[in-house]
Amino acid sequence: MTDVFGDLVGQDEAVAMLRRAAASAAALLRAPVTAPAGGHDDLDALAEEYDDGDPAPAPADPGAGMTHAWIFTGPPGSGRSVAARAFAAALECVHGTGCGTCPGCHTTLTGTHADVRLVVPEGLSIGVNEMRALVLRAASAPSGGRWQIVIIEDADRLTEAAGNALLKAIEEPPPRTVFLLCAPSTHPDDISVTIRSRCRVVPLRQPPPAAVAEVLVRRDGIAPDVAEWAAAAAQGHVGRARRLARDPEARQRRDAVLAVPRRLTGVGAAFDAASALIEAAEAEAAASVAEIDEAERTALQTALGAGGTGRGAAGAMRGAAGQLKDLEKRQKSRATRAQRDALDRALVDLAGFYRDALAMAWRAPVAPVHTDTASLASAGAQKWDAEGSLRRLEAVLECRAAIEANVKPRIAVEAMMLALWRG
Repeated sequence: MTDVFGDLVGQDEAVAMLRRAAASAAALLRAPVTAPAGGHDDLDALAEEYDDGDPAPAPADPGAGMTHAWIFTGPPGSGRSVAARAFAAALECVHGTGCGTCPGCHTTLTGTHADVRLVVPEGLSIGVNEMRALVLRAASAPSGGRWQIVIIEDADRLTEAAGNALLKAIEEPPPRTVFLLCAPSTHPDDISVTIRSRCRVVPLRQPPPAAVAEVLVRRDGIAPDVAEWAAAAAQGHVGRARRLARDPEARQRRDAVLAVPRRLTGVGAAFDAASALIEAAEAEAAASVAEIDEAERTALQTALGAGGTGRGAAGAMRGAAGQLKDLEKRQKSRATRAQRDALDRALVDLAGFYRDALAMAWRAPVAPVHTDTASLASAGAQKWDAEGSLRRLEAVLECRAAIEANVKPRIAVEAMMLALWRG
């Protein structure tokens, strides 16, 4: 069995940095002194003094030693959350190496470790109340005697108030608490400058398709030819490649998106294509959250006494309207995010098609993203030439940016479809 970093595809430099940090963290726990709560400078100094694990890098190496706050950055599909979870498992490993087999590694990777808390925003943002509660819990001592770890996926979704609450915890961290943040970049739009200045950055890159195909074959048992196609079509996104390789419905949705260029024959067809794309995203999102929503609602109603008899049970249910309303609000926010995520996946596929057309118009020596629509992209390249292909690609990217800026998805998609038709 591979160690905890085995699924971090094509990130050799990042893995080496995290291995050194995990070894330094293990040395800290074996050291005869206790790490003071003075922040990452004290931890780094102790790591350098007591590190007897892997050969220590030169002191000037920014990846040396252990620190209390990390930011994992990289494009979608690069494995930000995978890297954060793997590093957390290595820190909780009873051997201090991330062996992948001990209880610390196993429970961390399966999400059941008592000292590892994972924050995955269900809505469009992470609010201050949620962050304050998390920071309060993270201040407690680790029950297992190693590290108290907080993993925040999509840290770029922190509200300003939530970011401020997190900043206070990072500025004065408990001695055994580690914060692992995941964000697309360290740009101020994604993560605040003050938080960035107190964290060590682990940059990740988009893995090459060959590396993605290899892990699909090795870990998921997917046929090599299917794995190669899925890895190229997913543009290096491991999770999406796995869905394309294993889910027929995901492949059907992709085929419908890649059929859009053929459907744009006029203004009416452009609006029809926009409606179809929006409705497909809504249906995909509804299917993905329906089971979770129903389970949450049933659990809350049961906790509030639904189905009970007597005066007390009836009174409890009358007073539960506010809690049910709060639940519906959270579920609506989660559904909105799921719709936008589904729509963004479709736009990425569409951008890949026009990228192929642009590469063919330029006769660039690069492999196409969508091998199964290469002939259609070639025909488009001959019809539109390089400039027309580039304008269409920019229209798709502008649509993604508009939705990210909270423009109504239907308005943004309709504007994009008109731009694609006009060229």
